[in-house]
Amino acid sequence: MENKDLDQYRVQGPVKLVQKATLETFDSSDKALKRELEEIRKELGKFQDKLYAHGKYGVLVCLQGMDTAGKDSLIREVFKDFNVRGVEVHSFKVPTDLELKHDYLWRHYIALPARGKFSVFNRTHYENVLVTKVHPGYILGENIPGIDAVEDIDQAFWENRYRQINDFERHIAENGTLIFKFFLHLSKEEQRQRLLRRIRLREKNWKFSPGDLKERKLWDAYQICYEEAINKTSKEQAPWYIIPADNKRAARVIVASILLEALKKYKDIQEPELDAEIKANLETFKQELEKENE
Repeated sequence: MENKDLDQYRVQGPVKLVQKATLETFDSSDKALKRELEEIRKELGKFQDKLYAHGKYGVLVCLQGMDTAGKDSLIREVFKDFNVRGVEVHSFKVPTDLELKHDYLWRHYIALPARGKFSVFNRTHYENVLVTKVHPGYILGENIPGIDAVEDIDQAFWENRYRQINDFERHIAENGTLIFKFFLHLSKEEQRQRLLRRIRLREKNWKFSPGDLKERKLWDAYQICYEEAINKTSKEQAPWYIIPADNKRAARVIVASILLEALKKYKDIQEPELDAEIKANLETFKQELEKENE
């Protein structure tokens, strides 16, 4: 994305989502955007090999957005050229019984990337200040001391969660995890069109759930929660990026470009040097192998 200002997508102060664009095309055709993404993701794939060999950093990519925002397809397309050993995708659904026996961050801690690897969170720990804030009754299933009724869940409760999330991200960042948080900013009209496609196209029917329409009715509540969460938790070590998501191809290019540009700044991430003795004897080892065919 030469000559494009990627900093415009980074949250560096208070934001109003209603003032943020949901559509970007760069005046490019789908074919041009596809070609651009192919070039960027090849570079990302090479970087991932270097990160794996270096073995000191992990990379956490967090994707949030309303239903149909394009999270699944973005993961498929942006990380297509990665070595499968170097990237793991985690999709966080409704907490299981086991997960509910732990604090809400536990399942995210155990899914963090090992050093040298990428982890992609498809929906993230932010569900705990988004879905649960729109549906506070879900909190009761966590069996938190002192929270016995929805009335016990006040603003102080949510402020504590924002603090806990910031602490969580600060802790993992200080221990070698590079964090990128992307909000795929979709318009309500584009979501309507995508839901209609799920109904009209037989091969897409499996993606549709009547529950999508129930959640859509809560659009405004979700926008308020997203805005507050983004403003409370976009930090230097764990920034949020607001990505226009109405055009999926452009959104993928933006996300891939932000990742590549930011990761390239870590000049210490290099392949390790061979042991001096081994390096000095490479020619001997080569000759030994070549003689096997004589």
